Amino acid sequence: SEVNNTDTGVFIGASSTDYDRLLEQSALESAAHYSTGASAALLANRISYFFDWHGPSLTLDTACSSSLVAVHQAIKALRAGECQRAVVGGVNLILHPASSIAYGEAGMLAPDGCCKTFDARANGYVRSEGAVVLLLAPLSVAIANNNRIHALLTGSATNHGGMAAGVTVPNPEQQARLLQAAWRDAGIQPRALSYIETHCTGTALGDPIEIQGIKQAFADDGISSEKLCGLGAVKTQLGHLEAAAGIVGLLKTVLCL
Repeated sequence: SEVNNTDTGVFIGASSTDYDRLLEQSALESAAHYSTGASAALLANRISYFFDWHGPSLTLDTACSSSLVAVHQAIKALRAGECQRAVVGGVNLILHPASSIAYGEAGMLAPDGCCKTFDARANGYVRSEGAVVLLLAPLSVAIANNNRIHALLTGSATNHGGMAAGVTVPNPEQQARLLQAAWRDAGIQPRALSYIETHCTGTALGDPIEIQGIKQAFADDGISSEKLCGLGAVKTQLGHLEAAAGIVGLLKTVLCL
């Protein structure tokens, strides 16, 4: 194949450990292949091995931002010339009830199993599973190869909220800074933005904080509160894919375009 033995990078976002739990509960004796079969690192490395790719090969775990951080790292690697193209993905599988029970006990899940983002009745998120994989390449390379181009990613950014109200609670000020860094990296004027795909999961705590951060980002860049910008959240259709949630939202936005 023309893609084999190339400098293609692989960047996969994943954070579930459910398969490890199943192995621990099984009555099977430990075997040599258990370590490679359950290794998070090999989510990316096995793909690189199979296709004989030589670019960076990373599995990233930053919880629910894992797949978008994977996209960010892939963009950086492409810009730096570390790879010719990049396969970027996110995956979430629910194979064991332990995490669902814990999240339910913490009050994070919607008792009725319905995601109600942007709704006064919002009372928790809905877990779901799936996988998304995208192929990224520099625009000049895609044009030279006569690839069908679905969208152009012009910029990205990443940060951390620091000491917020809790380790799982977003920080509106840092979310505002993140948005500003992203559109500056992309060379985009914020007043030209007409749509934002949010992370909003349908929780009474996180969603208002995220919206506050978006409004603050516009305001800090001198954009009037009268600015109209559409907001969306794919979780109302598909649920929250956790480690894969970000790239699902990216794919939705590409399909909308």
